[in-house]
Amino acid sequence: MNNKDKFISPNVLMEHAVKAREASYSPYSGFKVGAALLTRSGKIYTGCNIENAAFTPTVCAERVAIFKAVSEGEHDFTAIAVAGGAGKDPDPNVAPCGVCRQVMMEFCDADTFEIYLVKGKNEYTSLTLKELLPYGFGKGNLE
Repeated sequence: MNNKDKFISPNVLMEHAVKAREASYSPYSGFKVGAALLTRSGKIYTGCNIENAAFTPTVCAERVAIFKAVSEGEHDFTAIAVAGGAGKDPDPNVAPCGVCRQVMMEFCDADTFEIYLVKGKNEYTSLTLKELLPYGFGKGNLE
């Protein structure tokens, strides 16, 4: 993990993501997603997906967690865990959608930001944002 100030294991972050999934408002798809975002200071922000009958206003768990953190003044993130699926337990390796990946590009270092995809209890796939979005468009493209 790239967090030099506070170490929180991927397993702890995944537990928070699985717990956040319980708050999902997904009456249309039944696909519940929870996310747990880790700041460099060691604080964890959670989010769940929130659906809407019109679908376009639906927001993903990852963006909820990021926007909660940003709205409280946090801008330095090291990792996020994502747990999603339609059943009681998360499906293995549910990855962030393209919109969430783009939001991560805005706030996270693509080379070091870790994304943990929950596979099962204490099992995960770990990818950097750059691995998940190899040709991402970010702030550097506008300089």
